[in-house]
Amino acid sequence: MSLKPLGDRVLIKPDAAEQKTASGLYIASNAQEKPQRGEVVAVGAGKVNDKGERVPMDVKVGDHVIYGKFGGNEIKVDGEDYLLMRADDIYAIVE
Repeated sequence: MSLKPLGDRVLIKPDAAEQKTASGLYIASNAQEKPQRGEVVAVGAGKVNDKGERVPMDVKVGDHVIYGKFGGNEIKVDGEDYLLMRADDIYAIVE
C-alpha cells in the first residue's frame, strides 16, 4: 500500500468486530458494534502551529489505539477497510 496521510491525519486498520459474546452466543452481523480499537498503519507529518513549526504526532506506526465510535472516514485500499482520521479523534494508545 502506498498511502501517506497528510498533516495530522492517521490511517488505522480497525480490529475485527466481535462475533461472539463472552457467554458464547453468536452476534448477527447487523447487530455487531463498530470496533473502537485498531492498529496505526500510516501517520502524517503532523500539524503546523501558529509559528510555522511542525508539531510531532503522539502516535506512530504499529501503535494499537482506541478511537471514537463515529470518528474518521471509512476508506477501502487494495480491498482492505481502513479509517482515516485526525489525531485528535484518537483517545488512547493501548500498551
